[in-house]
Amino acid sequence: MTHRFVLGAEQSRERVDKVLVRLLPDVSRATIQRWIVEERIRVDGVICRSKDLVGPGACIEVAPGPRPTSRAEPDASVPVEVLFEDQHLIVVNKPAGIVVHPARGHQSGTLVNGLLAREGFQRPPSDPLDRDGPLRPGIVHRLDKDTSGILVVAKDELAREGLKRQLSERSMERVYVAITLGVAQSQIIDTLHGRHPRSRLKFSTKVREGRRAVTRIELLESLAGGRCALVSCRLETGRTHQIRVHLAECTRTPVLGDELYGGRPTHPPLRDIADAMRRHALHAGVLGFVHPVTGRSMRFESPLPERMAQALESLRLI
Repeated sequence: MTHRFVLGAEQSRERVDKVLVRLLPDVSRATIQRWIVEERIRVDGVICRSKDLVGPGACIEVAPGPRPTSRAEPDASVPVEVLFEDQHLIVVNKPAGIVVHPARGHQSGTLVNGLLAREGFQRPPSDPLDRDGPLRPGIVHRLDKDTSGILVVAKDELAREGLKRQLSERSMERVYVAITLGVAQSQIIDTLHGRHPRSRLKFSTKVREGRRAVTRIELLESLAGGRCALVSCRLETGRTHQIRVHLAECTRTPVLGDELYGGRPTHPPLRDIADAMRRHALHAGVLGFVHPVTGRSMRFESPLPERMAQALESLRLI
């Protein structure tokens, strides 16, 4: 069904995508932009662009397109620990060792595969502005494979766009706990962040161009006679590997067990503790946000998982 709108005399000149967000309140701006790219929207009979301006008397015709679907396949064998769920979103506690969504080298066995096997998570619409959206439906933020903790996943378009907006506005509360090699002092780290110039697997602050990355570090406890520490890391931004990079490069206290950025400990007791964890010691322990549909303030906490808690106790005894 094609929608047809004729703008009134009170309409000031404005971008067509912004006007359509008001005219179609149940459709997200991202979807409207996708329809424009797909040439489904015309102004006065002419295919338009998002940045085109419209004013009084303009006739806008919209031919809605089908919702993009996910290419990921359900897998009921993937464990999904649910902390909260309603018709709009789901909050989960991801274990270490699970990849969040399908990608190169991880086509199955991911959190998304597990979610798709759940009743009530019936292939939410993919982000039309995300090139890989069909492989990660509902995903608005991620955790590394060996990082455990809390993640919120959208189940519909309204929730997805609302959560994305909170992330971009830095209003979402995200606090991690890490065990570090060395003792990082409480501080705010504010750097550029980009691909490592010599390793395709790593990111770095030592770049000339990149995106801003801000982490607030708080020292909670010195461990193992000053060889390690328990720290809190509050994210102001959410770049890939951000905490791991900031701790390794800016405070020179890499996450214990993080062989990509810190290597293996040389001190035998620390090496044994790291090996026993079989993961790096980084856990997303707090997630707070405003429900994008109901407006309710929500905050979730997750205790340290067993292996990381055991490592902490062992370090306290050294």
